[in-house]
Amino acid sequence: MLYILYGKDDFTRHQALEDIKKRICDAETLAINTCLLAGKQLSLKQLEDACNVYPSLLCPSRLVIVEGLLGRFEARRKKGRRTANAEDKASRDLEEWLGLVALVKGLPATTELVLIDGELQPQNRLLGALLSLAKVKVFSALRAEGLCAWVQSRVKDRGGTITPGAVDALVALVGADLWAMSGEIDKLLAYSQGHYITEEDVKKAGSCIRDADIFALVDAILEGRREVAQQWLQRLLQSGAGPPYILVMTTRQLRLITAAKELGSDLFRSEVRAGLEQPSDFSLQKASRQARAYSRERIRAAYHKLAETDVDIKSGKYDNELGLNLLIIELSRV
Repeated sequence: MLYILYGKDDFTRHQALEDIKKRICDAETLAINTCLLAGKQLSLKQLEDACNVYPSLLCPSRLVIVEGLLGRFEARRKKGRRTANAEDKASRDLEEWLGLVALVKGLPATTELVLIDGELQPQNRLLGALLSLAKVKVFSALRAEGLCAWVQSRVKDRGGTITPGAVDALVALVGADLWAMSGEIDKLLAYSQGHYITEEDVKKAGSCIRDADIFALVDAILEGRREVAQQWLQRLLQSGAGPPYILVMTTRQLRLITAAKELGSDLFRSEVRAGLEQPSDFSLQKASRQARAYSRERIRAAYHKLAETDVDIKSGKYDNELGLNLLIIELSRV
């Protein structure tokens, strides 16, 4: 069977791929019966070989996923005219890949082939040749009313309720990035604790939710849980938090934890309140709890590594996201 999933909305496109996977068999068994291929450099012979491998006895089908193949044959606007050699090469490449029609018709019954791409033009010749042979789903970016309806549906599916004003506020805050929107909805549902999500909740929860994610990231760093820390880092990035913000907020939280460890909870709070920095009560309470939970050595090691990362990023040695990921890897070894 051939599936073609394409369009700008990569969140819903990803969900559709996950649905296909779930219909085949359990995730663990399917993992060893899945082949992921990059379409830009792929040859038809390589794809044929991948499709003709039979699955293990525990799995009914083999899943072959090809990313970016159809986009390879999009008509692109060029500033200058292509040379005759380039035109000839592109034509030969397309002619070879039109042989995919015969390959699809002869696919083993145990092979599920999925072609995944971004936006495609209707005149894409390879897409046109395959349309009658495939289950095709197009995932266009949501706009205005469609985005608001998606938010309402997502909240309902998660067992929550949301007011129209809150939907509008959330759409204005996050925009059309469904990855970020999904994360914000999950956080708001946890924040609202079962009651209607209101416009005021969206306004109030924004900073608190992001702070809570920073605390979770710091916890994972201090506990040396590399994979979890990297997951929290990606969640923060997907929610719209920039790497500089994450670096500054993580540094601030470690500084508060260090102060709480050295001064004790009561003195720590009075000293902080007397200073220029005015974190929320939630931030102070969390810093006090983290100070009690982790050793001085662990906290200091994390703080000093973070300071080194700050210097490395500002000096241009690493970019922001790479520097943070390397920090997490290094701290997991401390």
